[in-house]
Amino acid sequence: MLARPLQIGPVRLESNLLLAPVANYCDLAFRLTARSCGGVGLACTDLLSPHGLLRGGAKSLDLARTNDEDKPVGMQLYGADPDILADGAAWAVDHGATVVDINMGCPVDKVVKKNGGSMLLCDPESTVRLAERVVESVHRASGGAVPATAKVRLGWDANSIVAPRLARMLERVGIQAVTVHGRTTEQRFKGDVNHDGIAEVVAAVESIPVIGNGDVTTPEACVEMIERTGCAGVMIGRGAFSAPWIFRDCWALQTTGVVPPDPSEVEKIELVRTYMNFMLEFRDERYAMTHIRRRISWFGKRLGPCKPLKEAIRLAPDPESVFAALDAFLQGDLRQFGQNDDNDAPPQRRSAAATEAISAA
Repeated sequence: MLARPLQIGPVRLESNLLLAPVANYCDLAFRLTARSCGGVGLACTDLLSPHGLLRGGAKSLDLARTNDEDKPVGMQLYGADPDILADGAAWAVDHGATVVDINMGCPVDKVVKKNGGSMLLCDPESTVRLAERVVESVHRASGGAVPATAKVRLGWDANSIVAPRLARMLERVGIQAVTVHGRTTEQRFKGDVNHDGIAEVVAAVESIPVIGNGDVTTPEACVEMIERTGCAGVMIGRGAFSAPWIFRDCWALQTTGVVPPDPSEVEKIELVRTYMNFMLEFRDERYAMTHIRRRISWFGKRLGPCKPLKEAIRLAPDPESVFAALDAFLQGDLRQFGQNDDNDAPPQRRSAAATEAISAA
């Protein structure tokens, strides 16, 4: 399965790599930032409430926002009402979804308490009937051009592993791909991903692709996921937060056997700048400032010593101060030297740009 572009029903992707629908992270701005690095076969929206979409709620519409550069795109819906989910799926088709996905794996309380997400794993028969309604709705709305898919976990807990049987049943009612997070709901994100559990789902279906998910934070982990489970593709979430170029690297390792060098420091800072500019373009200043303050800690993981940069951005009052801090970092300021760094290195001088960034913050 290595280096083989993924086919989901009538949709052929350019790679076998997908950006996961992670709540509060995978907005349009981040999807486009990841796409700019290469290797992304499909990027998914944040989890979408069909109720919110059908009511025209501002938050839901913002989460579902896409454009011509954001293709192919998966829209993932959550909930437990078959009628509402079916109508929401038709809405997604009408508003640009390349793939419509049903969330059957989210362990978050606010989703589970509404009988959505991984609560659907507790009653496979009812869940399959729900999925069949969504499949019919998507087919009717798209004329068969848009596939319906599902994302599951292995089960609610270790004593109720249902993913293999559920995947087989979902395939029979027309679900055209299943993504499996290799943990139970009870585990949430603790413990190691269970490759054997994903492999059992791969073995259980007849012909649809199974996509593995969980703990893929390096290209090597991606290849290991495919080789150990036999999955047709890999979905990456948290592994992309600090390195949106991970899709490029995973695809390169599969196709050439070599992982490209990391982007340069200048290129990494440019990605932060790109992400910030996209947020300002598609949302507003308040949204952009809130999210860059949260995300800079992730981006900073791949920038080396940069605590002063992260602090400057967390305290920045406006976008201009964020961009000034990025400029100052590239000029050699807003860095931090650890105990293992060269103790003989001369002390850094703070540039005018750095002073301005810190003062503004």
